[in-house]
Amino acid sequence: MPRIVEDALARAVQLPSAVVHAHVASLRRRNPDATPEQLVRLLEKEYLRVVAGAGGAVGAAAAAPAVGTGVALVLTASDVATFFSASAAYVLAVASVHGIEVEDTERRRALLLTALLGESGAKALNDLTGFGGANAARLLLTRLPMATVKKVNTTLTRRMVRTQLAKQTGLFFGRLLPYGVGMVVGATGGRALGRQVVTGARKAFGPAPLAFAPVLELKAADPRLIEPAPSPQPGPTPR
Repeated sequence: MPRIVEDALARAVQLPSAVVHAHVASLRRRNPDATPEQLVRLLEKEYLRVVAGAGGAVGAAAAAPAVGTGVALVLTASDVATFFSASAAYVLAVASVHGIEVEDTERRRALLLTALLGESGAKALNDLTGFGGANAARLLLTRLPMATVKKVNTTLTRRMVRTQLAKQTGLFFGRLLPYGVGMVVGATGGRALGRQVVTGARKAFGPAPLAFAPVLELKAADPRLIEPAPSPQPGPTPR
Protein backbone atom coordinates (compact mmCIF):
# COMPACT_ATOMS: atom_id res chain seq x y z
CA MET A 1 0.00 0.00 0.00
CA PRO A 2 2.76 2.60 0.72
CA ARG A 3 4.13 2.07 -2.81
CA ILE A 4 0.64 2.50 -4.26
CA VAL A 5 0.27 5.84 -2.48
CA GLU A 6 3.72 7.12 -3.49
CA ASP A 7 3.29 6.07 -7.13
CA ALA A 8 -0.13 7.74 -7.30
CA LEU A 9 1.33 10.96 -5.91
CA ALA A 10 4.23 10.91 -8.39
CA ARG A 11 1.85 10.52 -11.34
CA ALA A 12 -0.62 13.10 -10.09
CA VAL A 13 1.87 16.00 -10.12
CA GLN A 14 2.65 15.33 -13.81
CA LEU A 15 -0.75 16.66 -14.93
CA PRO A 16 -0.22 18.98 -17.94
CA SER A 17 -0.98 22.63 -17.27
CA ALA A 18 -2.85 22.85 -20.58
CA VAL A 19 -5.42 20.38 -19.24
CA VAL A 20 -5.87 22.44 -16.07
CA HIS A 21 -6.30 25.71 -17.96
CA ALA A 22 -8.70 24.16 -20.46
CA HIS A 23 -10.90 22.89 -17.64
CA VAL A 24 -10.94 26.25 -15.82
CA ALA A 25 -11.70 28.03 -19.11
CA SER A 26 -14.54 25.60 -19.82
CA LEU A 27 -16.00 26.15 -16.36
CA ARG A 28 -15.82 29.92 -16.86
CA ARG A 29 -17.58 29.67 -20.22
CA ARG A 30 -20.39 27.67 -18.63
CA ASN A 31 -20.63 30.20 -15.79
CA PRO A 32 -19.80 33.54 -17.43
CA ASP A 33 -21.00 35.64 -14.49
CA ALA A 34 -19.17 33.66 -11.81
CA THR A 35 -16.67 35.52 -9.65
CA PRO A 36 -13.34 33.89 -8.75
CA GLU A 37 -14.77 32.90 -5.36
CA GLN A 38 -17.83 31.32 -6.98
CA LEU A 39 -15.61 29.48 -9.46
CA VAL A 40 -13.53 28.05 -6.62
CA ARG A 41 -16.73 26.82 -4.94
CA LEU A 42 -17.80 25.19 -8.20
CA LEU A 43 -14.41 23.47 -8.42
CA GLU A 44 -14.84 22.23 -4.84
CA LYS A 45 -18.29 20.76 -5.54
CA GLU A 46 -17.10 19.15 -8.75
CA TYR A 47 -14.06 17.63 -7.03
CA LEU A 48 -16.11 16.22 -4.15
CA ARG A 49 -18.55 14.64 -6.61
CA VAL A 50 -15.67 12.96 -8.44
CA VAL A 51 -13.95 11.48 -5.38
CA ALA A 52 -17.23 10.39 -3.77
CA GLY A 53 -18.42 8.83 -7.02
CA ALA A 54 -15.13 7.01 -7.58
CA GLY A 55 -15.08 5.72 -4.00
CA GLY A 56 -18.67 4.52 -4.26
CA ALA A 57 -18.07 2.77 -7.59
CA VAL A 58 -15.02 0.95 -6.23
CA GLY A 59 -16.94 0.03 -3.07
CA ALA A 60 -19.78 -1.42 -5.12
CA ALA A 61 -17.39 -3.45 -7.28
CA ALA A 62 -15.22 -4.63 -4.38
CA ALA A 63 -18.25 -5.85 -2.42
CA ALA A 64 -19.52 -8.03 -5.26
CA PRO A 65 -19.73 -11.72 -4.20
CA ALA A 66 -17.32 -12.93 -6.90
CA VAL A 67 -14.60 -10.40 -6.04
CA GLY A 68 -11.78 -11.65 -3.89
CA THR A 69 -9.35 -9.73 -1.72
CA GLY A 70 -6.72 -9.57 -4.48
CA VAL A 71 -9.13 -7.95 -6.94
CA ALA A 72 -10.36 -5.63 -4.22
CA LEU A 73 -6.77 -4.51 -3.65
CA VAL A 74 -6.39 -3.75 -7.37
CA LEU A 75 -9.63 -1.76 -7.27
CA THR A 76 -8.38 0.14 -4.22
CA ALA A 77 -5.12 0.98 -6.04
CA SER A 78 -7.21 2.35 -8.89
CA ASP A 79 -9.28 4.40 -6.46
CA VAL A 80 -6.14 5.81 -4.81
CA ALA A 81 -4.79 6.82 -8.21
CA THR A 82 -8.09 8.49 -9.11
CA PHE A 83 -8.19 10.30 -5.78
CA PHE A 84 -4.68 11.72 -6.16
CA SER A 85 -5.22 12.64 -9.81
CA ALA A 86 -8.50 14.40 -9.03
CA SER A 87 -6.90 16.14 -6.04
CA ALA A 88 -4.01 17.42 -8.15
CA ALA A 89 -6.39 18.64 -10.87
CA TYR A 90 -8.52 20.44 -8.27
CA VAL A 91 -5.60 22.07 -6.44
CA LEU A 92 -3.91 23.22 -9.66
CA ALA A 93 -7.23 24.57 -10.95
CA VAL A 94 -7.65 26.62 -7.77
CA ALA A 95 -4.08 27.87 -8.26
CA SER A 96 -5.03 28.92 -11.79
CA VAL A 97 -8.03 30.90 -10.49
CA HIS A 98 -5.62 32.63 -8.09
CA GLY A 99 -3.42 33.52 -11.04
CA ILE A 100 -0.56 31.12 -10.22
CA GLU A 101 0.95 28.45 -12.42
CA VAL A 102 4.12 26.46 -11.85
CA GLU A 103 5.47 23.70 -14.06
CA ASP A 104 8.04 22.46 -11.53
CA THR A 105 6.94 19.12 -10.10
CA GLU A 106 8.67 19.61 -6.73
CA ARG A 107 6.65 22.75 -6.04
CA ARG A 108 3.48 21.10 -7.28
CA ARG A 109 4.18 18.17 -4.98
CA ALA A 110 4.63 20.47 -1.98
CA LEU A 111 1.34 22.22 -2.68
CA LEU A 112 -0.58 18.97 -3.21
CA LEU A 113 0.87 17.42 -0.05
CA THR A 114 -0.09 20.48 1.99
CA ALA A 115 -3.66 20.26 0.70
CA LEU A 116 -3.88 16.47 1.14
CA LEU A 117 -2.92 16.77 4.80
CA GLY A 118 -5.49 19.48 5.52
CA GLU A 119 -5.10 21.07 8.94
CA SER A 120 -2.03 19.00 9.78
CA GLY A 121 -0.43 19.99 6.47
CA ALA A 122 -0.71 23.68 7.30
CA LYS A 123 0.74 23.05 10.76
CA ALA A 124 3.61 20.95 9.39
CA LEU A 125 4.40 23.62 6.82
CA ASN A 126 4.45 26.27 9.52
CA ASP A 127 6.75 24.11 11.68
CA LEU A 128 9.17 23.61 8.78
CA THR A 129 9.23 27.09 7.27
CA GLY A 130 7.62 29.47 9.73
CA PHE A 131 4.84 30.08 7.19
CA GLY A 132 1.53 28.27 7.13
CA GLY A 133 -1.13 30.90 6.70
CA ALA A 134 -3.32 31.96 3.83
CA ASN A 135 -0.40 32.78 1.55
CA ALA A 136 1.28 29.39 1.93
CA ALA A 137 0.46 28.39 -1.66
CA ARG A 138 2.04 31.48 -3.21
CA LEU A 139 5.02 31.09 -0.90
CA LEU A 140 5.50 27.42 -1.83
CA LEU A 141 5.09 28.07 -5.52
CA THR A 142 7.01 31.27 -5.99
CA ARG A 143 9.28 32.19 -3.11
CA LEU A 144 10.82 29.33 -1.15
CA PRO A 145 14.26 28.13 -2.29
CA MET A 146 14.23 24.73 -3.95
CA ALA A 147 16.27 23.17 -1.15
CA THR A 148 13.57 24.18 1.32
CA VAL A 149 10.81 22.90 -0.97
CA LYS A 150 12.51 19.50 -1.18
CA LYS A 151 12.87 19.40 2.61
CA VAL A 152 9.16 20.18 2.94
CA ASN A 153 8.35 17.41 0.45
CA THR A 154 10.42 14.81 2.30
CA THR A 155 8.72 15.52 5.61
CA LEU A 156 5.18 15.88 4.23
CA THR A 157 5.48 12.76 2.07
CA ARG A 158 6.30 10.61 5.09
CA ARG A 159 3.38 12.09 7.01
CA MET A 160 1.01 11.77 4.06
CA VAL A 161 1.92 8.13 3.39
CA ARG A 162 1.26 7.22 7.04
CA THR A 163 -2.04 9.10 7.03
CA GLN A 164 -3.26 7.71 3.72
CA LEU A 165 -2.15 4.19 4.63
CA ALA A 166 -4.29 4.24 7.76
CA LYS A 167 -7.32 5.73 6.00
CA GLN A 168 -7.09 3.65 2.83
CA THR A 169 -6.64 0.44 4.82
CA GLY A 170 -9.83 1.19 6.74
CA LEU A 171 -11.66 1.97 3.49
CA PHE A 172 -10.30 -1.20 1.88
CA PHE A 173 -11.95 -3.44 4.46
CA GLY A 174 -15.08 -1.27 4.56
CA ARG A 175 -15.52 -1.65 0.80
CA LEU A 176 -15.64 -5.44 1.17
CA LEU A 177 -18.86 -5.25 3.20
CA PRO A 178 -21.83 -6.69 1.25
CA TYR A 179 -25.40 -5.53 0.56
CA GLY A 180 -24.47 -2.06 -0.65
CA VAL A 181 -22.66 -1.15 2.54
CA GLY A 182 -19.33 -1.24 0.71
CA MET A 183 -20.59 1.29 -1.81
CA VAL A 184 -21.76 3.62 0.95
CA VAL A 185 -18.46 3.26 2.81
CA GLY A 186 -16.53 3.96 -0.39
CA ALA A 187 -18.56 7.05 -1.28
CA THR A 188 -18.59 8.44 2.25
CA GLY A 189 -14.89 7.77 2.72
CA GLY A 190 -13.98 9.35 -0.61
CA ARG A 191 -16.00 12.45 0.20
CA ALA A 192 -14.40 12.71 3.66
CA LEU A 193 -10.91 12.52 2.17
CA GLY A 194 -11.93 15.11 -0.40
CA ARG A 195 -13.24 17.51 2.24
CA GLN A 196 -9.85 17.36 3.96
CA VAL A 197 -8.19 18.39 0.70
CA VAL A 198 -10.68 21.24 0.24
CA THR A 199 -9.91 22.44 3.77
CA GLY A 200 -6.19 22.24 3.06
CA ALA A 201 -6.53 24.16 -0.20
CA ARG A 202 -8.60 26.89 1.45
CA LYS A 203 -5.95 27.31 4.11
CA ALA A 204 -3.11 27.31 1.59
CA PHE A 205 -4.63 29.77 -0.87
CA GLY A 206 -6.73 31.96 1.38
CA PRO A 207 -9.65 33.99 -0.01
CA ALA A 208 -10.15 33.98 -3.76
CA PRO A 209 -9.11 37.15 -5.60
CA LEU A 210 -11.77 39.76 -6.30
CA ALA A 211 -11.17 39.58 -10.05
CA PHE A 212 -9.52 37.21 -12.48
CA ALA A 213 -5.92 38.13 -13.16
CA PRO A 214 -3.48 36.98 -15.84
CA VAL A 215 -1.76 33.78 -14.82
CA LEU A 216 1.67 34.31 -13.27
CA GLU A 217 3.67 31.61 -15.02
CA LEU A 218 6.89 30.57 -13.32
CA LYS A 219 9.09 28.08 -15.13
CA ALA A 220 11.39 25.76 -13.25
CA ALA A 221 14.45 27.50 -14.69
CA ASP A 222 13.24 30.96 -13.73
CA PRO A 223 15.99 32.45 -11.53
CA ARG A 224 13.32 34.14 -9.41
CA LEU A 225 12.50 30.74 -7.99
CA ILE A 226 15.93 30.26 -6.47
CA GLU A 227 17.99 33.41 -6.43
CA PRO A 228 16.89 36.63 -4.76
CA ALA A 229 17.05 39.77 -6.83
CA PRO A 230 20.51 41.37 -6.62
CA SER A 231 20.77 44.40 -4.42
CA PRO A 232 21.38 47.66 -6.28
CA GLN A 233 25.02 48.73 -6.24
CA PRO A 234 25.68 52.08 -4.61
CA GLY A 235 26.67 54.81 -7.04
CA PRO A 236 29.61 57.18 -6.66
CA THR A 237 29.41 59.49 -3.73
CA PRO A 238 28.55 63.00 -4.94
CA ARG A 239 31.13 65.63 -4.20
